[in-house]
Amino acid sequence: QVQLEESGGGLVQPGGSLTLSCTVSGLHYRIEDMAWYRQAPGEQRELVASITTEGNTNYAGPGLGRFIIYRINSKKTVSLQMDSLKPEDTAVYYCYAEIRRTYEDYYPVKFWGQGTQVTVST
Repeated sequence: QVQLEESGGGLVQPGGSLTLSCTVSGLHYRIEDMAWYRQAPGEQRELVASITTEGNTNYAGPGLGRFIIYRINSKKTVSLQMDSLKPEDTAVYYCYAEIRRTYEDYYPVKFWGQGTQVTVST
């Protein structure tokens, strides 16, 4: 069974940095697009950044200029480097991946990690 496991969350002071990582495990055929989303208390889940298999990236407003998404296909990982963190970046961060479980999957299946808490506070 395919699973996404995040790591790297925690408490950081404003202006600090964190790097989140996500690893895909379980049998699968191919990982397509990957992304990081976040959800703050009382808010809807929102896109932070996405990356294609070829490494093309897209950043949403909140992390633009401060966050970097990258992936290592051979290790089946995607990471999010977050710099200049602000209190408003406090949220649960979720890893997302579109995965073809077998070569018979015409469309990739959407998978989510369980989330990792990031708290930016003094």
